[in-house]
Amino acid sequence: MINTLKMNDSYEIPQLGIGAYLLPDGEECYNTVRTALDLGYRHIDTAEAYLNERTVGRAIRESGIEREEIFLTTKLWVQDYGYEQALKAIDLMMQRLDIGYIDLLLLHRPVGDNIGAYKALEEVQRQGLVHSIGICNHTRPQLEALLDATDVVPAVNQMECHPLQQQVELRPFLEKKGILLESWFPLAHGSKRIRFNETLLALAEKYGRTLQQIVLRWHMQEGFITFPKSTNPDHMKANMEVFDFALEEEDMDKIRALNANRYLGGDPESEENFKKWSETRFEF
Repeated sequence: MINTLKMNDSYEIPQLGIGAYLLPDGEECYNTVRTALDLGYRHIDTAEAYLNERTVGRAIRESGIEREEIFLTTKLWVQDYGYEQALKAIDLMMQRLDIGYIDLLLLHRPVGDNIGAYKALEEVQRQGLVHSIGICNHTRPQLEALLDATDVVPAVNQMECHPLQQQVELRPFLEKKGILLESWFPLAHGSKRIRFNETLLALAEKYGRTLQQIVLRWHMQEGFITFPKSTNPDHMKANMEVFDFALEEEDMDKIRALNANRYLGGDPESEENFKKWSETRFEF
């Protein structure tokens, strides 16, 4: 049974889900989502920029599972920022997904007119089209600027987070504001720095678990939400098997000591990355 957490808007969110990043639109995406749902996953994370919302929506509709049992997260890409443009884009997003409503809608990157886009998120939340709203990749200064200009405190902030980048400085601010941390890149995308880490390997041996399960259990005990991406049913099943054991506090501390404030998937404060994200366009 996957644990859930309560967000600041009172909605419950499954703490562990499946990510749809890099799943090409079509049968691979469809089969992955259907397999995950069949295994018991109830949180699917996708985005405009993943270009697979149509397939994710179809997999949800055809799963035979009641819509209310599935939690769907998607994200608005930067080319659709600005209030009016965001409203139009969300309408098209709703059509692509075709699942009635969106559980959680996020801004993908803090670039351009993200304030106008967030105000559009507030509007569709008022209309009931979207239950919860939030952000991705917002550092504290970026988040403070958004909070100063808007009314609804984000339910979550989705950030790169793993044992080498634990968002130690950001987390107290999020906690103070009642914002949950979602981890993307939770296993550092198979980085050798994680896979061959002696501390993690020793803990895997101690608990009789895989290294990946140790890392995911650390995420769970830290109170993060996360969604490792896998197309392998055996790996999906193994990733779910992290709720029947607990890491001792001294072992949690060993993992906490691995923090190096190191981004492996893209520094959100890098001017080069900021420019790249601002200029990236997709055909939805």
